[in-house]
Amino acid sequence: MDTRHHSWPGRAVLHVDMDAFFASIEQLDHPEWRGLPVIVGGTADKRGVVSTASYEARLYGVHSAMPSAQAARLCPDAIWAPSRFDRYHEVSRAIVAVFERLTPFVQQVSVDEAYLDVTPTAHRPTDPLDVAGTIQAEVDAMGLSCSIGVATCKTVAKIASDADKPHGITVVRPGDEAAFLAPLSVRALPGVGAATAERLRIAGIRTLGELAALDDASAHQLIGSSGHELVRRARGIDDRPVHDPDAVKSVSNEHTFSTDVRTRAEIESALRKLVERVSERLRHKGLQGRTATVKLRYADFTTRTVRHTAALPMDLATDLLPVALRLLEDTWTPGAGLRLLGFGVSGFGKRSEQLDLFTTVAEDDAERSRALVDSIDAVRARFGSGAITLGMHDAGPEPEEE
Repeated sequence: MDTRHHSWPGRAVLHVDMDAFFASIEQLDHPEWRGLPVIVGGTADKRGVVSTASYEARLYGVHSAMPSAQAARLCPDAIWAPSRFDRYHEVSRAIVAVFERLTPFVQQVSVDEAYLDVTPTAHRPTDPLDVAGTIQAEVDAMGLSCSIGVATCKTVAKIASDADKPHGITVVRPGDEAAFLAPLSVRALPGVGAATAERLRIAGIRTLGELAALDDASAHQLIGSSGHELVRRARGIDDRPVHDPDAVKSVSNEHTFSTDVRTRAEIESALRKLVERVSERLRHKGLQGRTATVKLRYADFTTRTVRHTAALPMDLATDLLPVALRLLEDTWTPGAGLRLLGFGVSGFGKRSEQLDLFTTVAEDDAERSRALVDSIDAVRARFGSGAITLGMHDAGPEPEEE
């Protein structure tokens, strides 16, 4: 059994920050620009400002929010690219999809940065450092680059992600927060702007260690109502949760057949694989749902969607498959050609016990089923989703993620 997660006690938060995101996408889409200074934003002759500069351009002193005219003087040979926000958001969505495969707790705070709660649990025992490495490798495979901070809270993780740019992973282990923060400038702390930093400087406070040493009364006098909270964060204390404002409402997969399928064996085989994939994703996200949905699109493009809501939440394929097969039986007419088949789960809630919808299952059998699936999930978490596959009838087509 992999016990490495015990080396990281308590909470684990990542802050993933894309490196020169807009400029990197322009270099990705224009390979001939790689290795050259690229500036994204308004051109100098239109009184624009720099949105993002590639690291090659930053060597000349160009940075975000700089007037374009100044950037042009500093780097006269730069390649200027207009902003393409639709493209940047498209890539951002693909990157967030990587995060969501690894943890259900993702908070995207801008198009190019996000927090992830990757606290090891019995169901997701992966070491936080391994998660960070996986993310960086997948972003690398996209032709882009990111820097990651690994810590016990959002404040420290964000500061850590900026410590080794580009393409760095900076780890601040539990208990090391104060020592990591102490020598840094107060400006490194999110929430400390130029005016606050000047007030602190006048008071002789230049580092986060000095800020952390303030008592509540002094902090309030110097900074105001936010003083207490800034001092806590300077000490590496930040209880804010990683919260997704757009919580997942459903988990689903569907498959479009290359040719219409008409036999029960083909359709049931495809449905089994869809159910297994959705079940795995539910467990990975820590979700359990009461409503199962089957979607069918016939050869004439007629689409039918049917659903069933159970009394108890489900996440195991052994619970979901009987529901899916029953919905298929109630909806599909043998011999009717299908172009597309889909399966999804919604109505998320906490699971109180493990029961089969249509057959009686002994409590000890249910516990053994859960233990077996948990073991399989742990192996897949460490070695990949293809490490173990469940035996089913005819393999059928691979489902496509919706």
